[in-house]
Parts: sequence; C-alpha cells; structure tokens
Amino acid sequence: MRDPYDVLGVPRKASDAEIKKAFRSLAKKHHPDTHANDPKAVKKFQEISGAYELLGDKEKRAQFDRGEIDANGQPKGFDQGFRPGGPFGGGFEGMRGRAGRAGPQGFEFNWSGGEGVNAEDIFSDILGGMGGGRRRNQPRKGADTQLRTTVTLQEAATGGVRRVIAGDGRELEVRIPAGVKDGQQIRLRGQGTPGDRGGPAGDALIEIAIAPHPFFERDGRDLRMDLPVSLKEAVLGAKVQVPTLTGPVAVTVPPHSNSGRVLRLKGKGLPGSGGESPGDLYARLIVTLPDSADAELDKFATSWEHPYDPRSRLK
Repeated sequence: MRDPYDVLGVPRKASDAEIKKAFRSLAKKHHPDTHANDPKAVKKFQEISGAYELLGDKEKRAQFDRGEIDANGQPKGFDQGFRPGGPFGGGFEGMRGRAGRAGPQGFEFNWSGGEGVNAEDIFSDILGGMGGGRRRNQPRKGADTQLRTTVTLQEAATGGVRRVIAGDGRELEVRIPAGVKDGQQIRLRGQGTPGDRGGPAGDALIEIAIAPHPFFERDGRDLRMDLPVSLKEAVLGAKVQVPTLTGPVAVTVPPHSNSGRVLRLKGKGLPGSGGESPGDLYARLIVTLPDSADAELDKFATSWEHPYDPRSRLK
C-alpha cells in the first residue's frame, strides 16, 4: 500500500482529529454504496480504510513513524525465524524458542513455538546430519500462512466474498460470513505452505479487519451514530429517515428534543452470529441550524423571549 499519509492527503504532523476528518471526507466520496458495481471504488475505499486503520491507531501510527512497520502494518525486515548467518551464525533470535543447555543425552532444545516457523523442519535438518535420517525422510505437514483482509461494515453485516493474495502470489477466495467480528480468523484448509516429502499443505489463516464507517461507529454488536435534525423537527417533533445497514427507516423524533437525546432502533445494529441476538442502532440527535443565514429564523429569534438558562447545569 502507498504511504498512508499520502492516501489520506494529510501531513505527517496531522492531529488525530485531522486524520479522522480526512478519512470521513474520502470515505464518503469513495464509499462503494455510492459507486454501484465499480471495482475501482471498492479498491480505493479499501486503500483509504487501510490507511486510516493504521494512522487512526496511536500505537500503530507511532510504530510506522519510527519505521518499525510498513504501510501494510507488517514488521520491516526479515524476521521470520533465522537472522542472516544461519542458526549458529545469527542464532535463534527471531524465534520465540531458543537453544538451551547441555542435557544428559547431549544438547537439549527448549522450544515455545514461533509464527511461520516449523520447529520440526528445523530440528529434522539438524538431526539429519547427526544420524537422524529416518526421521528426516518422514512426510511433514506444511506451515500455516497468516494473512489479513479488510472488509466494509456492510460486508461484515451481510457477508460477501473477498480475494486475498498469498505470499506466493496465489489468489485465494475467502467467503465472509454474515455477522463476522473484527479480528475473527477464517481458516482455509490446505491453502498454506506445501508439505514436505508428500505431507499435506498447511492452512491459510485469514484475519478479518472491519474498516471504519463514515458515520456508524461500532460498539460490540451495537452501532452508534449522530443524527442531525432541524430546529423545527426538534421543537415540534417529526418523522425522519434514519440510515441503517439494511436501508433507511422512518423514526419519530419526539417534540422538544434537545441535542444529545438518543433514539434506539432495536435490532438495527450488526447481526448476531452463533446464536447471538442482533445489536441495536443508537441515534443521537444533533439539532442543526441552516448552513446559510435565514432572515425568517433571525426575525423569530429576535422576537422570541423565554426566560430560561441553557447553561444552568454548568453553574
């Protein structure tokens, strides 16, 4: 992916608020819902979402700024097991396990596992030169492959299909189940690293990330949003249209509603999975004045007298 700062069009010194504002603006412009059947819009939205996913996370942003991770959020450099120089020249520094101490039967290895590294492969190669040829000739399963893909909130709710490029260039088709959760893994059996000496291939483990939405915010299975209403709608009450993941619905705004009042739309959040109930949508009312001057509104406000102090709670 390109530099996330360039993708969002913000300087490196941009504040969190500026980054969020840039994302919201670009996401609304390129959201797939407004570009039906346009794969370029989907690709652009994924790029924007990926950039915000990195820069919107303070820890990831700091790691990127320090050069510790690349634009895809992956650690820089080769650190999948061995350092340059081999297991004895560079040591087992990149692994979670390491060579231990001399035991009663010779040298003892302490191993606690390591992502992307098949301990049996490593030790079989070592033992093969020390009289362990029988073990070396046995079939071995290939290592699992860790991959990641980002889906829209709409896809997380309704499901869909994604194509992910594996490290060897293969294109894998991933079916996204409706109600998938952020961070959930999908296993594609046999799509990982090929096995050795006739052994089965490992699996591909696809981690799902849900992209931020232009106006919905996730809260577990619930969704939250700000709902702008006019002064007249707030004072007199009205029926207004509220967007949901399954289409707009009509909601009643009670008379004399202040900004901050929350309306609950039951079952209009993210769908449940595994027997879970669907979440709810919470719409917080925001009383919004016209963008341009309105002479009638000015005239009304000038003539209107009402003895109340809206800041009484602050005293």
